Amino acid sequence: MGFRFWRRIRIAPGVTLNLSKSGGSLSFGPRGAKFTIGPRGKRATMGIPGTGLFYTTTVPSGRSSGGRSASYSPPAVPTVRPEDRLTLGFLKRLFTPDDEEALVDGCRELVLGNEDKALHHLEQAAHLADGAYLAGFLALKKERLEEAASYLSTAAEKYRRLSRYFSKYGISATMSLPITDEISAHVGPDLRGVLLGLVEVYQRQERWQDAIACLEKLRRLEPDDAVVKLSLAELLLDARPVDKNVCRKIVRLAEGIENETPVHTALLLYKARALRGLGLLDAARETLTGALRRRKARSEELLRALRYERALVYEDLGQRRRARSELEKLYAEDPDYEDVAARLGL
Repeated sequence: MGFRFWRRIRIAPGVTLNLSKSGGSLSFGPRGAKFTIGPRGKRATMGIPGTGLFYTTTVPSGRSSGGRSASYSPPAVPTVRPEDRLTLGFLKRLFTPDDEEALVDGCRELVLGNEDKALHHLEQAAHLADGAYLAGFLALKKERLEEAASYLSTAAEKYRRLSRYFSKYGISATMSLPITDEISAHVGPDLRGVLLGLVEVYQRQERWQDAIACLEKLRRLEPDDAVVKLSLAELLLDARPVDKNVCRKIVRLAEGIENETPVHTALLLYKARALRGLGLLDAARETLTGALRRRKARSEELLRALRYERALVYEDLGQRRRARSELEKLYAEDPDYEDVAARLGL
């Protein structure tokens, strides 16, 4: 799990100054489609509506055919120390409640990379929804699972107050959570993000039923959320891999899913695994082949997982040559991938 933590200042409609540990940058464009200019160059960020996911690509610097720099010059980006933006002045501290002060101090230490100090401050603000949210994710990152579960449960109980103080102090906080081995979601301070965080905690604690209960609650709130469906499919299949009822439920979860995004591709992978568990091998093969037709923006790890699953389906179908060909290609790319070497007799 990673942290993306920064402070944003709105300059004009569609223009935002972002202050982070690496310095300042400017973002242009509507929500879900941003172009950013900063110390790390130019980046384009596109979000997938309804999934909480976004993808960032670096845009190379443009050159004219004559080799001279392009005529467009981006506006100068001011360099502002983020810790200065997250420091309450002496007079302001006199009138700021202690818990809010602790929240801002915790945010400042997070920006500076001092996670232990940040957690110490945030623990003093954990009765605030925003403080509990940050303390929970930070405790999760540090593998303090009991504390993480307690803080995130508090944030879930007070979810209507989430972002109250983040908005007051101009702070944005996004957490990166692994949904499967191949897919991560970026979640924000809302009920959806908190519940997905709790799912991650419960999974690490092997509290399967609690994790499933969180995801079922999310499904009732957002029945079409592909990330929630994917999380539930992954959890169910990991907890009860040979249960036919689980396999049937996963097939229903993926009903009507098209291969639109990497999240949908991963969900098709779990659908294929469930179909193989039900003995529906031809359907599993067709699902995997369809999923592999679209490779753009799909990670190598996800594509390997699809190909490995198809090799297993080929084996079960008795198509040994096809299975071996797929496994040999996987071995050439990554000799340590899954049990490919053992299946090849190496």
